[in-house]
Amino acid sequence: MARDRVTRTSSAIYPEATPAGSVAQRTFDTLLDEIMEFRLKPFELISEKAMSEALGVSRTPVREALARLASLGLIDIYAQRGSVVAPLRLANLRKSQFLREALEVGLITRAIESPQRGELVQKLKDELALQDTLMSISDDQRFFKSDELFHQHIAAYAGFPGIWADISAAKLHMDRFRHLSFPRMDSIAAVLDQHRTIAAAIERGDSQAAEEAMRSHLRRIFSVLDKVQERYPEYFSTSALPEPSRIQRFEGDLQLGAPVET
Repeated sequence: MARDRVTRTSSAIYPEATPAGSVAQRTFDTLLDEIMEFRLKPFELISEKAMSEALGVSRTPVREALARLASLGLIDIYAQRGSVVAPLRLANLRKSQFLREALEVGLITRAIESPQRGELVQKLKDELALQDTLMSISDDQRFFKSDELFHQHIAAYAGFPGIWADISAAKLHMDRFRHLSFPRMDSIAAVLDQHRTIAAAIERGDSQAAEEAMRSHLRRIFSVLDKVQERYPEYFSTSALPEPSRIQRFEGDLQLGAPVET
């Protein structure tokens, strides 16, 4: 399983995360990736026994991981049936996007006011140069990672060390939607242009333009939402309640990457 994508540590997503090296934490990390990357698909029933065998761990860390994922809205718990991968719910996306926008727009002016703004601008230019190269060679995974780093740099210079953990938690459901849309139903070139607009406004010290550019950028996901729903209707639900009739047995081979070492 690839580990060189966007930095998405579970300690950032789930504040009460256990130590990074623990079996419980690595089990959670693996299941989180499986859900976020849609290898475990919405409405699939998860067998604790099958998962524990596939991961080479006891059922306890699997059960704990599923409970944590349920608290994040990524797992639905069904009485008498067990754990099911939660569908995509527009309410979750809207809330996630709203929280991310509120945080990142609020940070961008503070980043502009930073005495190290020149350093920030150089870091953003470096990421833009990398993104331009990655776009030219169609390296979507590394572009996605650079996209994340672009935003992390702005957060880091806003004067709140560690705030990216809160942003990561806020944007979890937004990220899940983006994994379906990017880049198949979105334009890398358009994303890069938006990044350039944000960086240019920061370099000029124009807070209003930077905030407007960031809002436009973070709302872009809504422009491709209809395409995503059209292509993957089976992944969506309009209900906040469990839907037993849509549960599916997991049909994969459960090869979830390297076993979790004990």
